[in-house]
Amino acid sequence: MANISKTEKFQLHVPNLEELCQVLESGLNKNFSDVKVSVADCPDLTQEPFRFPVKGICGKPRITDVGGVPYLIPLVQLDKLMPLVLTEAEGRPAVNGSYFSSINPVDGKCLQEKYSDRFHDCDFGLLANLYACEGKPGKVIKVRACRRTGEDSLVSCMRKTMEEHYGEKTMALGGTFVIQKGKAKIHIMPREFSTCPLNTSKDVDNWLRHFEVSAPLIFQTVMVSRDPGLDLRVEHTHGFSHHGEGGHYYTDTTPNTVEYLGYFLPAELLYRIDRPTETHNVGRD
Repeated sequence: MANISKTEKFQLHVPNLEELCQVLESGLNKNFSDVKVSVADCPDLTQEPFRFPVKGICGKPRITDVGGVPYLIPLVQLDKLMPLVLTEAEGRPAVNGSYFSSINPVDGKCLQEKYSDRFHDCDFGLLANLYACEGKPGKVIKVRACRRTGEDSLVSCMRKTMEEHYGEKTMALGGTFVIQKGKAKIHIMPREFSTCPLNTSKDVDNWLRHFEVSAPLIFQTVMVSRDPGLDLRVEHTHGFSHHGEGGHYYTDTTPNTVEYLGYFLPAELLYRIDRPTETHNVGRD
């Protein structure tokens, strides 16, 4: 990414994990028929179905919001994933386990590929919402939610619950969840950026390609209870599968049968990098 002009740092509210479990379970019960939220040991994320390059999501958890949608909309600024990266350390190279999805030019369907099969770096452009940690095992928030009865997605319900309960205190969660049963709505951007200005959310929606994809699906998510004035994307979720489907998550499309299992941790700090000087709220769903 060219010219990162500014990094802003924000101290987040970090509640007690037991307290947060009670808050989230209460909120999720309004949106799902079967809910259990508890403090648990993070499973070994190098194992199935995750296959992450690290064992856990614990150790100095941070949230980073880089760039933003205004660098893409109304027209892309080219000077400005589904990331699973173990960063470089002494005696160890970086490991990029990321995936990316595009539109298959042959049949117009979703084409998911491993980033390392095509590229040999850890770059991205325009925007990213990232959860970073030391990749250690530890205690996390375990969420099981089945059979959606409300209108909100799992992520939106959790975020709105935190916003309502914690009010002016800004807190954020990062982590991973699996749709074990059911299907989900996703989008993938076309291979070519739009040459016509995308001035409304409807313009953006018409430009994107939408798909219904099937479980099991593994997602990475970042959610912030409220924007403290940093022009944040308050929730953003991407996911992949081991059967070739992946993209930007909206919600499940099979509310009567869907089953979610997730592991999350509140972040301690938020870093806002390269905040757009001119902004808008188009295309942030």
